[in-house]
Order: sequence, then C-alpha cells, then structure tokens
Amino acid sequence: MDRTEKDYLGEHLIPTDALYGIHSKRAFVNFPGTNLFPVEWYMAMGSVKESAYRTYSRFRTAAAEKYGHRESVRIISDDIVDAMMHAAGEVARGNHFGNFIVPGIQGGAGTSINMNVNEIIANAALKRLGHSPGDYHIIDPVEDCNIYQSTNDVVPTALTIAVMRLLNELATGINSLRQAMEELERENRTELRPGYTQMQEALPSSFGMLFGAYNEALARDWWRVSKSLERIKTINMGGGATGTGLGIPRYFIMEVVPELRNSTGLPLARSENMPDATSNLDKWVEVHSTIKSHAVNLEKIASDLRLLASDLVSPRQLQLPERQVGSSIMPGKINPVIPEYIISVSHRVYANDNLITSLAAQGCLELNAYLPAIGCAVIESINLLIAANHTLLENSVKGLTVNRASSFEKVLFTPAVTTALVPYIGYNKASEAARMMKEHGISVIEANNRLNLIDQARLNEILQPANLLKTGFSLEEI
Repeated sequence: MDRTEKDYLGEHLIPTDALYGIHSKRAFVNFPGTNLFPVEWYMAMGSVKESAYRTYSRFRTAAAEKYGHRESVRIISDDIVDAMMHAAGEVARGNHFGNFIVPGIQGGAGTSINMNVNEIIANAALKRLGHSPGDYHIIDPVEDCNIYQSTNDVVPTALTIAVMRLLNELATGINSLRQAMEELERENRTELRPGYTQMQEALPSSFGMLFGAYNEALARDWWRVSKSLERIKTINMGGGATGTGLGIPRYFIMEVVPELRNSTGLPLARSENMPDATSNLDKWVEVHSTIKSHAVNLEKIASDLRLLASDLVSPRQLQLPERQVGSSIMPGKINPVIPEYIISVSHRVYANDNLITSLAAQGCLELNAYLPAIGCAVIESINLLIAANHTLLENSVKGLTVNRASSFEKVLFTPAVTTALVPYIGYNKASEAARMMKEHGISVIEANNRLNLIDQARLNEILQPANLLKTGFSLEEI
C-alpha cells in the first residue's frame, strides 16, 4: 500500500508506513548515490530540532503573557509541540535512521537533509498522537517541524555538534595511544638500538627515544584536536537563510543557542557575524587540517613500525603482533596489516582534505551549496582516525615486543658508532675504525683492538648506554 503526497512540483507515491515523505523521495531519485549519510550528523539534527522546539515553546508562552493572542503569529498546540520534541529526541538517539534515505553526496546545500528529518519528525509525531503518516494537515513538516528554522542554519549547526562530539572521542583515543607510547618509552629508556637517517645506519639511539618521539608527536596531536572545539564552536543557528534572521523572532534568535549549549553540554556560541558563519566554511578547512596533521603522525609511526619489524631489517628491531594469515598461496606468511591500514586511512584523510579545501572555496555569495559533501568528508576522516587510533593501540602497540639484545649488538657493529670516539681521538682516526668495521664486518671493539686507537677500558666506558645517549659532552669528560 502507498500513500500519495503532493508538493509544488506534483505528486509521488510513498509507502504507507514510511516516515519519510515526498521531499525525501525526490532527493532519493535525484541523487542516486549509495554513500550513506553519517548517522552522527543525523543524530545532531535531532538535537538541533529538539532545542528549536523547546525554544519555540518558551517563546510562545512568553509572547502570550506579554502580548496575548495574535492572529498573525503561528501557534502550535502543546500536544503537537510535545510530540515533535519527543520525535526529535528519538532522532537524536539515532532512531528511525532507516527512514533517512538521502545520500551523503547531494545537491541543494542540505535542504534534502533538513526536509528528510522534518518528515521523519512529522510522521513519528503523527503516529505518537494516533494519526497516520502523511496527515500533514495536523502536523506539517515545513510549517510545524521547521518552525523558525532554515536549512542554512540547522544543517551547519548540526554538523558542528556532530563534529565536536567526534573530536572529543578522537582526542580520547589519541591520548590513550599516547599513554601506551609513554609506557614503552619508560620501559625502554636506555635500551640501545642503531639509529637510521635516510635509511642508512646512523648514530646510536634507544627504543626509549624512538617511542618518546612518538609520544611527543601524539601529545601535540591531542592538544591540537582538543583546541579545535574552540575554533569551531560558533554557529549561525537563528540566522535563517542568509544569517540576517529575517522572519525569525528575536527572542528565538537570542535563546536557541543557549538552549543548544545546555542540552548538548558543548561550548557552543552564537556567531557575532551570522552572515559570515552562513556563507564561509573555512572553519572546516581549519579543523580538517588539524586532524590531517594527526594522520601524518600516524602514518609516520605506522611506517616506522612496519619497517623496523620487517624482513628488510636484520635483525628485526621490533616484533609486531601477528594478526592475520598473510597469503593465500605462501604458507606461514604474516603481513603488517595494521600499519597498512593506518597508512591507507591517512591517505584517505589527505584526499578528503583536498576535497574540503576546494569545495569550501566554491562558496558563492551568501551560501556554500557543497556543505553536505564537506561535512561528510570531515566526519568520515574523524571516524577513520578514531578507528585507526583504536586498532593501532589494541592490535599493534599493546602486543609489540622489542628485540633488545640483538639491537644492542647491532649498535656495536654500526660504523656510525665511531662518532662517539671523535672527541677523544679525532675524526680522521675514528674514520679509520669505521672503515675497518665496514670492510671486515667487525665490531668497534675489534676494530680498536687491531688499530689500538684508544685504551680498551676507556672505550668500554664510552660505549655504555648512558654515555652514548646523554646530551653532548663536557670538556671535563675528555
């Protein structure tokens, strides 16, 4: 069974029990993509609508007390407002998402998003009051569910709420990974390993320094992501179509953002320049560049771990947990699937960054029609990074083991270790030892035995991890 719905352009058949309506159906036909709209954004739309109805209810009460009943002011009855608030609360909890049929990539600056949610709220509220979906003479998706709202303030405000919630989750994930790196740093503070520059053996380093560098980078990421909430907190809710507030009661404009701030617990603030907040989307370029920085650090960490645990490094400095059988033809092959996943995620984020940058620049005069694509890309990137932090921590870092003994022995056979002798015997003599080590595959200790460049006891003291890892030297030491 179907019901017939009408709009300015004509009619459409809608399944009888569907909570979506003709506006959603037109978008579904016009934008035949399969890319799912983010549920986080959908839920945030419910939060915005619920606060809008609560603000409207207070406005209606305050207006009646001050001015009495006025025929020119639309009055929505208590039972309908309550039903709409209840339905919006359901959307805010993710209910009815199966009736949201508009894809993520679309035209229309988000009108289809707003109308799909309006229709879901209208029809869910109708059912709550004992009516049938489509009985819009009782609750209208536009006149009632969109009261004092516009696509151009509701949809971007909901995006801000969704992203702020996700950024809090991302910051928590980054900090958990950072803490794990800090623990590895502490456990391996003086465990020597050869350092590498340009994929060539370089000065001795330590596993503590390796993990400490990752810890520091992740700490910067955590700080930047945490501060991002402050950078995107201003919203244009109440600004209407172009940020001027035309057609919207001043009471609603002043009160709806505080209501949203209280109901969401997020530090939202009404923009001092709502036309700017409506037309310019550079805040999404900024926040995405922040999370792109985190993607860069994750890729660096994942690439390093993959290399140090690979068969290309002999002996391996690290052993990563074996997570999956690596080949359908080669028995016993185990691949570094977690680092590969992290690298793939990072490059998806880089691609999204390019999309967001170019589409944000496509804003035209009072509005940017590409907010849906921009918002979907931002949310996708954050969700991918949340997942990347989780799996890197749980499926790689927590089970990582350090090959301490073989790495320390490798240091003694690395010609670059002779750099530690330069303050005592000079560069040229140290070069003789390095050349002999390289040509004969011997350790720095054996090279010194053959060349007799420095007292053996003194050499053993210089090669102590504490001495190799300390910051510089003083003249008293030599």
